Amino acid sequence: MTFVFDAHSDMWSNVTTRRLAGQSHVFEQYHRRRLKEGGVGALIAAVWIEPDYTGDPTARMLDILGCAFCELRENADALGLIRRFDDMDRLQRQGKTAILFGMEGLSGLKGKTVFLEALYAMGVRHAMLTWNEENEFAAGVGAAQSFCGLKPAGIRAVKLMEELGMIVDVSHASEKTFWDIEKLATKPFLASHSNAYSLCPAKRNLKDEQLKAIAAANGVVCMNAWPDFVSTAAPSAEKLADHVDYIAELIGIDHIGCGFDFCDYLGDNELSFSENTQVQTPGISHAGEVQGFLRILRERGYSQDDVDKIAYKNIRRLLGDIP
Repeated sequence: MTFVFDAHSDMWSNVTTRRLAGQSHVFEQYHRRRLKEGGVGALIAAVWIEPDYTGDPTARMLDILGCAFCELRENADALGLIRRFDDMDRLQRQGKTAILFGMEGLSGLKGKTVFLEALYAMGVRHAMLTWNEENEFAAGVGAAQSFCGLKPAGIRAVKLMEELGMIVDVSHASEKTFWDIEKLATKPFLASHSNAYSLCPAKRNLKDEQLKAIAAANGVVCMNAWPDFVSTAAPSAEKLADHVDYIAELIGIDHIGCGFDFCDYLGDNELSFSENTQVQTPGISHAGEVQGFLRILRERGYSQDDVDKIAYKNIRRLLGDIP
């Protein structure tokens, strides 16, 4: 079975909802089996402020951080944090799921860039400046003023993240924010869950020049299984593989990864932002189906080494480039 690093998971949202309702050991009960079935041995688990909590993002951020670390403590036999480059390999040898703790937007910081120091001390090693909204740091793809990019706090945040050794993620960034980050960044950056705009013109997907810029920075673009980003008609695992084909032809196999953004465990409240009733892509609808997607790639002629690069090696390289 091919080892997989999934560069985007909203698992902490599910963990928090269930823990605040009185449950415990949520990972063991609701996530471990499917991750194991799909060979997903490492993932970026991100703090995401769901739409219902945007009125007080700081409170929700603190709830998620607290619940996540409770879960890590209770499941210490099955989970471990990636704090340094070699942690992923060590956790893999121990049979544990390796968690790279991330932030899907920084709205909860209220523009306080210095709090990134505290997040780093906790173990956070990755962040997007924004989800879809405009906040004190930058504009996301859903911002009303799409011409707005990095703000002064966002510039400080990118510089501090690079100084600390945190991955800068451009998924959810507006085009202006993307290009502002591209100009400012001195290290490789990541698009943790975005596909090719040329195949599916969703605003969350990346245009060809953006894909080329990520490759030029030695970054990685990770394939997203959310149906709206796969195809405008009849999304499927095969059509997600089309994005791999397209991006590989455009920028090369060394800059493609997996960031599936699975939503099978999220409820109506978390998914209230979506106007589409379809929230899963047939054939790649949850973590347990990941090996089937990789099989499609092999059937299309990708070598096992190519598949390994997409599944985990390219992300592993990125981790090594951001000490």
